[in-house]
Amino acid sequence: MPNFRHLYYFWIVAKQGGFARAAEHLGMAVQTISVQVRELEKDLGHALLKPAGRSVALTEAGQAAFARAEQIFALGQGLAGEVRAAGSAPVARLAVGLSDGLSKLAAHALLAPVLATPRLRLVCHEGELDELLSELALHQLDVVLAGQGAPRIANQRLSSERIASSALHWYGPASLVRKATRERFPQSLQDLPVLLPTAHAPLRATLDQWFEDLGVQPRIVGEFEDSALLAVFAARGLGVFPVSELGAKDVGLVRGLRLLGDCPDLREEVHAIWSRRGRNHPLVRQIVAAAQREETTARTASVEAR
Repeated sequence: MPNFRHLYYFWIVAKQGGFARAAEHLGMAVQTISVQVRELEKDLGHALLKPAGRSVALTEAGQAAFARAEQIFALGQGLAGEVRAAGSAPVARLAVGLSDGLSKLAAHALLAPVLATPRLRLVCHEGELDELLSELALHQLDVVLAGQGAPRIANQRLSSERIASSALHWYGPASLVRKATRERFPQSLQDLPVLLPTAHAPLRATLDQWFEDLGVQPRIVGEFEDSALLAVFAARGLGVFPVSELGAKDVGLVRGLRLLGDCPDLREEVHAIWSRRGRNHPLVRQIVAAAQREETTARTASVEAR
């Protein structure tokens, strides 16, 4: 590791074009600066400067050292401001794990209540549930959103709660969603190209059983782990797809999609999984509370409608 004070003197000499100018700039003796630069060259094992008339020029090794010094001291110049900003207004950090089988459109809707938090730093990590639970147990994540509750794992004190259960809707591009297909839904799915979540998603098994009960054999043209990506391909005309009522709130972000039909008896569940430490995170509490209020409101509206 080079001495950064030596590196700084070398950097100033290179920027000023010579030892005399560097000494004047720093208010130091030429001999002092020269000794420091020679020490750096000795540490690195290469000459960094060479005579160029009354000034100096960079050797090839010096050019490499100067480029790195530029990066180092550019970062250093911003250090004081960043420390001041962090010390005066702490960042509200929330690390969320998203199970790869979970609808990302639904996940966005569930996180919406905290997105306006001042100085929020949201970190979202997508992966397999086992991997996310390990990170949760190590306190690398504050909460995991998944399509199932926390499994019983030895040495992992994890808790979970179902925070959402919403009915499914089917959407597709206007070129496929016409009056006739809407009127014959869900049997019209037999004649349409269909996009589905992959087998990683708990919802996929529910959909496969639903198709079997209907006697419909869908023409599956695509399978996606990411529901947002699925919606984009659907909007480009590839096929029709299911999305939970919760995720459907964000479908409007993708232009060109039309509602094909509703499946009130099919539901996608979302569970929040946390460790004891994560449960006390104020933003986790806010997400859970908002989701519970939303589900209570929806349940009340459903009862009143009956």
